[in-house]
Amino acid sequence: MEIILAIGIGVFAASGVWLLLRPRTYQVIIGLSLISYAVNLFIFSMGRVKLHAPPVLQPGTAGDPAAMADPVPQALVLTAIVIGFAMTALLLVVLLAARGRTGTDHVDGREAD
Repeated sequence: MEIILAIGIGVFAASGVWLLLRPRTYQVIIGLSLISYAVNLFIFSMGRVKLHAPPVLQPGTAGDPAAMADPVPQALVLTAIVIGFAMTALLLVVLLAARGRTGTDHVDGREAD
């Protein structure tokens, strides 16, 4: 399970970096989103990925903290998802405004020769 998660994080991060190096602003925005997904998966994996672990205490039991899932990384990732969505929406609005103002969507503001 951990190797699949590590490969997924690597693919998201590598794809995001590749898209960040592209000349079009839309591709840069998608690259930033992919990198934020990779970071979210990394933070989530820091909470010890466990299968069949109860997320909260079961009724009538004392509860073993070693057997429960860690809720802090889950809360951090949920917050990061909301912030990432807002950041992507803001960047798309800035992209549309810049494209309307300059007539191009290249990062440097001019078409390639």
